[in-house]
Amino acid sequence: MELTEAPPEAASAAGPPVIKALPITASTITARDLGFDRNDRVILDDVSLEVRPGEVLGITGPSGSGKTSLLALLAQLEAPSRGDVQIDPPIQRRGVVLQSYGLASSLTAAENVEVALQSDVAGRLSRDEIRRRAAAAVELVGLTDVADHLVEELSGGQQQRVAVARALAVEPTVLFADEVSAELDHDAKERVLGLVFGLAVRGATVVLATHDPEIAARCTRELRLVDGRIGDALPH
Repeated sequence: MELTEAPPEAASAAGPPVIKALPITASTITARDLGFDRNDRVILDDVSLEVRPGEVLGITGPSGSGKTSLLALLAQLEAPSRGDVQIDPPIQRRGVVLQSYGLASSLTAAENVEVALQSDVAGRLSRDEIRRRAAAAVELVGLTDVADHLVEELSGGQQQRVAVARALAVEPTVLFADEVSAELDHDAKERVLGLVFGLAVRGATVVLATHDPEIAARCTRELRLVDGRIGDALPH
């Protein structure tokens, strides 16, 4: 994993840097008639969509519209109450950035990334290689100077970038991200978006849940949820 200048099409979308790594064989995600209920409340109803390799789908909508729930269903972190999600071919390497970050506060920034790599590679990398790749991912998001700081010592924006580094370290073929830049300043936001959109340029399948109209406008397509149902599906 290393930094490189973005191709022209990536630069126009989000600017450098992007990840340069092995070629990607990504997956098509297809959702059919998805429904999701929680505590007798209908969160999502009759949602169908398809996301192909090289696309960035932006899921938008007001608070409470079901964006996070839909992202979780597509990432197969939750099971739908109705309908199904098919991923073809099966995901090789999945990156997930949760809205709550999901970091271990008792570990350092670098250690959080290392743990994700250990789980993903299942013994296929040496300890030294895991450390090298984790350090490279932390550098990608601009956090080398706090790599050895405990997560609980970091600001919200820094924690968000650690979550992004953790997702990128596995060199994902499919990336799911929930409000990927909500706590970032302009420069950090552009750095992170360059990395995320750069994955799609290389052929990855990317799904973003966002309230940010600027990010939505950069996506290949925008799917707007209203009260758990699809409102407008907008090409960009």
